[in-house]
Amino acid sequence: MGKNNTRDEAEPSVPDDGTSRRNFLKGAAVGAGVVGTGATAGVLALNNEDTGESAKAIPASEGYLLVDPAKCTGCTSCMIACSTAHEGKASHSLARIQITQNPFEGFPNDINQEQCRQCTYAACVEACPTGALEADPENGNVRMVDEDKCVGCQRCLEACPYTPHRNTWNHEREYAMKCDLCADTPHWDQEGGPDGSQACVEVCPVGAIQFTDEIPTQYDDEGYKVNLRDEQWEQLGLYAGDI
Repeated sequence: MGKNNTRDEAEPSVPDDGTSRRNFLKGAAVGAGVVGTGATAGVLALNNEDTGESAKAIPASEGYLLVDPAKCTGCTSCMIACSTAHEGKASHSLARIQITQNPFEGFPNDINQEQCRQCTYAACVEACPTGALEADPENGNVRMVDEDKCVGCQRCLEACPYTPHRNTWNHEREYAMKCDLCADTPHWDQEGGPDGSQACVEVCPVGAIQFTDEIPTQYDDEGYKVNLRDEQWEQLGLYAGDI
C-alpha cells in the first residue's frame, strides 16, 4: 500500500518546545505583519513635522535619556551596568545603550552614545505585529518590550529609522530589547523607571548621561545629544560654551 498524501488529512501542529514554538510564531507574525501594515493604515495616525513620517498616536513617555558625546570617554561603563542590571551579566552585546567609536573622526565625533529615544512617534511600536512593544502605562508610558509576546521577528529593529537601530537583539534568548529606563531590572535592587534611577546615569564616571522628563526635540538626534558640561570642564579646555 502506498502512502496517503492527501493534504486534508494532515493537521498542522505547533511544536511543544519553546524554541520551535518561537520560530513557528515568528513565521506567522511576519506573515501577519505584512497584512497588518495595510490594515493599520486606517488607525488614527499623526504626522511628525520634523521627519515627515506618520505613526500611530501613542502616549508620550514620561522620561528620556540625554547624552553629551564631548564628555563621554568611551569607557563603556554604561553598557556593562545596563547588561548587568537587566541580564545579570557584564556583556556589551546584551546592553541596551550603545557606544560607537570611529577612529577616522575627530573629537568629539569619534565617540557616540546611542540610546533609545522613547520616540513620540515610535515606529518600532507600530511595526510590532504581536503587540509585544507598547507604551507601558504602569511605567510612565516608557516604550517597553514584553518578552512573553515577542516572537523574534525583528520587525521593530528594521523599523527603527536611526543608525544603529536603538532596539537591540538578545542573541541568547532570541527576543528584542530596548531601553526601559530601568523600569524592569531583575538584577538591580533600585527602583527604576521615570520616577526612579537609571543604571547608566548612576554609573557614568563623568556625568555624560542625564535623565529628563521633558520631551527633547525630535528632529534627528539634536535634542538628545546635549551640552552637560559646567565650569569645571574649563580646566580641560571643554568649557560649556566651547563645543
